[in-house]
Amino acid sequence: MKKIFLNYIESFKGLSKEVWWLALITLINRAGTMVIPFLSLYLTQSLEFSLENVGSIMTAFGLGSLVGNWLGGKLTDVLGYYKVMFASLILTGAAFIGIQHLDSFWPICIGIFILMVIADAFRPAAFVALSAYSKPKNKTRSVTLIRLAINLGFSAGPAIGGLIIATLGYDKLFWVDGTTCILAGFLLIAVLHPKKATILSNIHNENPTSAYKDYYYLTFIGAMILLAFAFVQYFSTIPIYYSDVYSLNESQIGLLLAGNGFLIFAIEMPLIKYLENKKWSSLTNVIIGLVLIGLSFLILNIIHWAGILLIGMLLMTIGEMIAFPFSNAIAMDRAKRGKQGEYMALYSMSFSIAHIFGHNSGMRSIASFGYNTTWYVISIICILGILLLLHLKKTNKNSII
Repeated sequence: MKKIFLNYIESFKGLSKEVWWLALITLINRAGTMVIPFLSLYLTQSLEFSLENVGSIMTAFGLGSLVGNWLGGKLTDVLGYYKVMFASLILTGAAFIGIQHLDSFWPICIGIFILMVIADAFRPAAFVALSAYSKPKNKTRSVTLIRLAINLGFSAGPAIGGLIIATLGYDKLFWVDGTTCILAGFLLIAVLHPKKATILSNIHNENPTSAYKDYYYLTFIGAMILLAFAFVQYFSTIPIYYSDVYSLNESQIGLLLAGNGFLIFAIEMPLIKYLENKKWSSLTNVIIGLVLIGLSFLILNIIHWAGILLIGMLLMTIGEMIAFPFSNAIAMDRAKRGKQGEYMALYSMSFSIAHIFGHNSGMRSIASFGYNTTWYVISIICILGILLLLHLKKTNKNSII
């Protein structure tokens, strides 16, 4: 047991102080975004919207995320990551507090869109900041540390959020979300300074390659869209599935989602360090992760037993732990060919595109064809993503990524 603990501690060594501060800021910010996992339930149960309306609202969520990531990438290349991160955190907090007062369809669509434009401008800036503060050899583990912060925040957030909803109602949840985002913004200016970034952040490519003309990268982004299409179901259709089919309440759903975050916190860093020591390419690891995510949906149709929800969440969690850090590292490494903001914005936009189509398609598929057919379709989407990645692997045999 002592050896396991020491190996766990060892896996965190070598990361810069600034990366740790960035992780803490992310933890505070993401712990506050406890509205997101309950958004579909809030819209259907509290505001009594239909599944089709919820799908449309989640499309606005995705469109805002898409525009926000694009805008964040552009602003990062012009203004720098520091200013973009701070403005995004403060304004996101204000938007969360304000959006609770919207209760009809179109105002909510517009409000969610504006919220996500502001909130997701943070993401490409944070990726560039991470690249600037991290040593090249530690980038995958630095990404993993940020993911640990995100998932620890998401694990605590849903658990606390479920209790807040059950005792105080949804309106208090929006206040907590907004306050934590603002606190994260002030922590940023208190502990981080752009002058402490590594010299690598000041190196500019004299002949940058456009991310939109990089065939390898665009194909990779296509696979990421398919991966994210499946993954976002855990934030919209899966919670409703838990409620409708297995009659779980908000607190139980929150605890199940929290288990995902705590498991990531416990084993992701040692797992990534273990996989880094293998001779497998980063692309191979992403493929393995996508296989596991696809299986997490398929088994829901094969076995009808409440315990399968835990197994499905376990498969998805392990797949997520493998796929996301290595895919992020691939994007950061590829970004050296051009403007980092543009490359990292495109990576983040892949998840925004999934939000646009994934939630809406999932909701409408469930309404029209039921859960079983929807989970089969999601499994097929995962297979298509795997095939794209295998194509890249075949055509780039000598690439480390």
